[in-house]
Amino acid sequence: MNDMTPLARLSPPQIPGTGTVSLTKRQKAAIVVRFLLNEGAEVPLTDLPEPLQASLTTQMGSMRYVNRSTLADVVAEFASELEAMGLTFPRGVAGALSALDGKISPQTAARLRKEAGVRQFGDPWEQIRHAKIEDLVPIIEQESIEVAAVVLSKLDVPQAAQLLGKLPGDKARRITYAVSQTGAVTPEAVDRIGLSLAAQLHDVPETAFDSGPVERVGEILNYSPAATRDDVLVGLNETDEEFAELVRKAIFTFTNIPERLNPVDVPKIIREVDQSVLVMALNSASASEGEMPAAAEFLLENMSKRMAEAIREEMEELGKVKPKDGEEAMTGVVNAIRTLEASGEVTLILPDTAEDED
Repeated sequence: MNDMTPLARLSPPQIPGTGTVSLTKRQKAAIVVRFLLNEGAEVPLTDLPEPLQASLTTQMGSMRYVNRSTLADVVAEFASELEAMGLTFPRGVAGALSALDGKISPQTAARLRKEAGVRQFGDPWEQIRHAKIEDLVPIIEQESIEVAAVVLSKLDVPQAAQLLGKLPGDKARRITYAVSQTGAVTPEAVDRIGLSLAAQLHDVPETAFDSGPVERVGEILNYSPAATRDDVLVGLNETDEEFAELVRKAIFTFTNIPERLNPVDVPKIIREVDQSVLVMALNSASASEGEMPAAAEFLLENMSKRMAEAIREEMEELGKVKPKDGEEAMTGVVNAIRTLEASGEVTLILPDTAEDED
């Protein structure tokens, strides 16, 4: 086409005979985005900083027509730059922290988050939606009814219903009514509320331990010899009876198997433990006093009859087991149960639940 049409005259000036154009980077970006959108591609423009989103939108609004040759040149240049790209880095401190998650200390990560500010971490409402309900409840209880209504409106429906159920009845009713008054709330106000709540979620002191003292003591005693465990529990009971009771509930030993393990899960445990270890553990437990024999019988009763008979025969052939070897074997069975629990294949019955059922 030699004579330029009105639409062609509105496009950027052409360099005669080459098919290339004198375009700015913004114009090229607008062309690429427009091309991708026309092809049905998902372009996450919301990930861009707001000034760039505004600049791109303004640029697209000022352009009218680009011929095929120009489009082909721009797309080819874009594809060439993509192919030549060897490495990309995450944008901003937020992206860097995500990439280094678990590689740097929690204390350093927390300090960098605080210094960078909440806005560095993208949409604050995304952070709020991914927060635990238990963490949101105390924050909402301290906020005004109007702010709580905005939060309820921004959360996913199941999450909002769960949060509402955790609040006192009177406040829950007032918040629910206030939702009807949120029609005039501006996007800027919603954004400010989101930033404030996200900042409160981030403003949580870092702790040195991932679990509480009860869990830590219980875990240590799980792997301690029985004599040591009993002695420690007696001492704890004299010092702090309430803490000692909580530790007892956190402990899971061989004697706890009948009350804490679901009978249908016994075959899973049997498959996880070497048969020689299982035979030694059951033999030692059967020859012991107290609750040990009951735990051994529980396992034997809930496995297949053929296997139970075979194991009983091996127990008779094995004879008496040294206490130390027997205790190590029983610890091996307990460790197998703990491993299956950690993987989600077995769910232990909570002590309180077991007491309620009794």
